[in-house]
Amino acid sequence: MRNILKIWIMISFISLSSYLHAQDGSGSRPALFKKAKVELQGSNESLIRMFSKHGLLLKSMALFSDRGFKANIEIPSLLDGLLYFELPFNKEYAIHCLEAGYVLVLAPTNQSVDRSKPLLDNGFTKIDSVPPFILFYDKPENTVSVFSKSLKKDEKLTLPAWSIVTGFEVNRLEPGGELLYNGIRLPKHWPPIVDWSINGPMNVPYLTHKPELININVGRQLFVDDFLIEKTDLKIEYHYPQKYEGNPILKPETDIEKKGLNNLALAGPKSGGLWWNEEKKLFELWYEAGWVTTLAYATSKDGLHWQRPNLSLNPGTNQILPSEIKPDSWTVVRDYNATKPNETYKVFLRGGAARDRARAFVTGNATDFGKMYEMGITGDRSTMFYNPFRQKWIYSLRWLSPEGKRSRAYWESDDYLKGMQWLPDEPYDWARADKLDPPYPGSEEDAQLYNLDAVAYESIMLGFFEILNGPNNEVLAAKGFPKSTGLNFAYSRDGFHWHRPDRKMAIDSENKPAWDRGYVQSLGNLLTVRGDKLWFYYIGFAGDEKVKLGDPGVKNSMYSGLYANGATGLAFLRRDGFISLNSDAGSSGLLLTRPVKFSGKYLFVNVDAPQGELIAEVVDMEGKTIAPFTFENCIGVKGNTTISKIGWKGESDLSILNDKPVRFRFKVKNGKFYSFWVSRDDTGRSDGYIGGGGPGFSTNVDNVGIKAYEAEKKMSPLYKDKIAQ
Repeated sequence: MRNILKIWIMISFISLSSYLHAQDGSGSRPALFKKAKVELQGSNESLIRMFSKHGLLLKSMALFSDRGFKANIEIPSLLDGLLYFELPFNKEYAIHCLEAGYVLVLAPTNQSVDRSKPLLDNGFTKIDSVPPFILFYDKPENTVSVFSKSLKKDEKLTLPAWSIVTGFEVNRLEPGGELLYNGIRLPKHWPPIVDWSINGPMNVPYLTHKPELININVGRQLFVDDFLIEKTDLKIEYHYPQKYEGNPILKPETDIEKKGLNNLALAGPKSGGLWWNEEKKLFELWYEAGWVTTLAYATSKDGLHWQRPNLSLNPGTNQILPSEIKPDSWTVVRDYNATKPNETYKVFLRGGAARDRARAFVTGNATDFGKMYEMGITGDRSTMFYNPFRQKWIYSLRWLSPEGKRSRAYWESDDYLKGMQWLPDEPYDWARADKLDPPYPGSEEDAQLYNLDAVAYESIMLGFFEILNGPNNEVLAAKGFPKSTGLNFAYSRDGFHWHRPDRKMAIDSENKPAWDRGYVQSLGNLLTVRGDKLWFYYIGFAGDEKVKLGDPGVKNSMYSGLYANGATGLAFLRRDGFISLNSDAGSSGLLLTRPVKFSGKYLFVNVDAPQGELIAEVVDMEGKTIAPFTFENCIGVKGNTTISKIGWKGESDLSILNDKPVRFRFKVKNGKFYSFWVSRDDTGRSDGYIGGGGPGFSTNVDNVGIKAYEAEKKMSPLYKDKIAQ
């Protein structure tokens, strides 16, 4: 249908150009008709309509905003496909030419009413090759003629009442789809089509065609790609979470945790969810108890020590899911935008009687999911997450690549429950492992994407690609070993395209006797924020060499030591600490950002320079420094800090530059630079997203800054003897 519209509109343009292809006093008309781009001045009453001989548009040709007149069906072919303003019948109006070109005006030229003189006096020419015609009703007094004029840029015209301007162009929405908070415009076709015939890294359009101006109002600005960087001589360093020496922090201890399928023990979220509850001043954890058996609920004041409350569903246990539902994958997301108290938690689950179908729960009770909804078809290990930048629920669905390898499909929705009702052919091919993901040493099998969890962190979507790089299940099940998986950091600024510059596993299977020997998997919301650290919760399996495929009672790999002894662990990373830009020891390096705009007051940085310093200046689009925000005036930041304000002598308030395009230039001496942001106030709040939250945060947004650091310090006595500070 869209192609048909394009064809007949093109035909109308060709027809119109033939009318305008004639000599005038200045020489000759252009060979091809160019429509003027115009705007209406001094009126809020207009609608833009289209003359058409086709379909629904044919029925919508209302001519005047205060009359019920509609254009006759038998309009001249010249008008077919042209825009016009629908205006009051008896008011003159003015237009302003934004781009030079032609316009047409339909005006009455009959014995009752003649509007030709003011048009001719304004330089219009009557198109004699188009005979006068009755525009509406079958009354001679409604006979009109067609006039044309070539307008110059910025020319303004007042047109008579009872006339209709047409044949113009207007400012439209920019090509493409939705405009994101950071200046990225999504393609018009969304979700986009992914070409899986190329076994290489995912194409990331916003890195090859960056926006001209980047809005940095949301969150700390991270150097996970070159999106923000105009030029730099600083060197990239990748950083990885460090596993807690006291792992595991939650292991199978109760009956429901030890008596999973074939007595395979598990106490781990396997995506699940772990969210800070500021009202209760504790962490809430939803985890799988027993391999593919049930779900349970636990709480913690410090994130290390966990309590299992006695709940009513199965007295004497912390079980929260009816025993007849056997979850093989699931996620719990706390919905901070919920308008009703009974919609605080969104739960995605796959498993149970209809194992190929996802289930959904919406509840305000952390321990009672309530009504279960049968939803769309998907494979196991499917999950979901929320993208707050676009206010979309994202469903990360197990799929198969053309080669039959594990991959992910994508589906999104504004409404959680409606979105989960996808049809079988609706999800889009999305993400997979590629040739840069190495297989397990000695294995000839290609790596596969086992799962993709993600959460909003500061100004980006942060993802964990769970890469399966080991031998197939049957090979490992015959040994009682868990499968070899690892978690690879992935970064997205549009929520669909993922940039993975470093393929080293951030959290990996040990692949040797250990509690996390294998089958390492992420928490659904990946992390919590704890002062100057990020806490990453993950699960791992020790396996069981005494329960091997082929042994009595082990009828398939699901019953083997492949899935035995799963527990929950923890790893720590510096806040914003994924990637740093470093200067060489004893020297300085520079970084110039691309054009940015903001609405804030104070510049903050995250820098590690105990023997060095970071200073900054602001420059305009021509590269000239903007006084007083110069290197010479800068009060630099020294030491190792994840939140420190940059100042300038005489003035540190950047609000005079609000909403103006500028660049920041940073000089780093003998240090590591992690992030920067412009805060609304001197608390250092970033107004970015913070994963599963943490002490001091009442929502999933950092609107408190340094106060959250202070809240974490008050909590630290609960665990300081357990963790190296």
